[in-house]
Amino acid sequence: MPKLIGIDLGTSNTRIFVKDKKKIVMRAPSAVSLDRETREVLASGRAAKLMLGKTPGSILAIRPLKQGVITDLEVTSLMVRDFLDRLQLLSAFDKPQVLVSVPSGITEVERRAVEDAICEAGARSAVGIIDTPIAAAVGAGIHISKARGAMLVDLGGGVSEASVISLGGVVHAKALRVGGDDFDQAIIHYLKQNRSLLIGDVTAEVLKIRIGAAVSSLDRGKLEICGRDLRPDADHMGLARVLSVTSAEVCAAIREPLREILSMIKSTLEETPPELASDIYDFGIVLTGSASLLPGMAELIQSFTGVRVIQIKQPGDAVAIGLGRMLKNAGRDFSDFIRYKPA
Repeated sequence: MPKLIGIDLGTSNTRIFVKDKKKIVMRAPSAVSLDRETREVLASGRAAKLMLGKTPGSILAIRPLKQGVITDLEVTSLMVRDFLDRLQLLSAFDKPQVLVSVPSGITEVERRAVEDAICEAGARSAVGIIDTPIAAAVGAGIHISKARGAMLVDLGGGVSEASVISLGGVVHAKALRVGGDDFDQAIIHYLKQNRSLLIGDVTAEVLKIRIGAAVSSLDRGKLEICGRDLRPDADHMGLARVLSVTSAEVCAAIREPLREILSMIKSTLEETPPELASDIYDFGIVLTGSASLLPGMAELIQSFTGVRVIQIKQPGDAVAIGLGRMLKNAGRDFSDFIRYKPA
């Protein structure tokens, strides 16, 4: 009997759930480093993420997904294969059967790219596809089969989605290709424009995690960082410079991507059928995704919409947990989930 596994292939992180082990067996950054000539995988996951922006010309360190979609099919398949190899889930005689989540707003071509990448990584040819909002709702404990409206907001690294779910399907949804990675880019841009300091993605992420906040009233202190001095009148222009950044500055930096996310949530609520809107008001909005861990995020959404917001435990794992619960009921195949069967 083939191994049944669920893969949450995210822009920032990949999570793998194995049915036999009844748990998430891997949480790793969606990054890989390759030898440019041989295309051999040198590292994947956290080790590869640490190499980003630091490699010599002979090594390519890359994050092969952007805004929820695959930007490099070959590199993505190599990364997934390396993950599965490390977990000893690949066998020449018994390929694993994979259920994978994808953002609901992507095109058929983008879905096909995900399926092809998983197949090339060593999975069986029939790949099960589940929309991320459905998997996240199941992982969050929402009874999606009931005739009751539930709203889920999933904030990932590259995509934010607001979905209204009822009777096992998505009634209305909006997806925005803005997420935690855009917070990092906004911080980089803010410091460049306002403090004349150039920093990299890793430093921006550290600022977001350690002192970032979604609301200005939440003061998380300050943090010293090092970057390149861009002041034209400085004696050491272009050299390293240490700067103290406050929580208020990080909050100001990410204001625009937060505004876009709030606008998407409000628009979804406004276009929801009245009966379902009433259910949502009674039950509340369920918040999932790693980007929802930003302090003050739930409070910000609640004050903006006037609807109670429920922050689940381990929001970043919701999709993978949902895939795992679906695997328990999948039997020996994914016939109910399969969207594409290659010839």
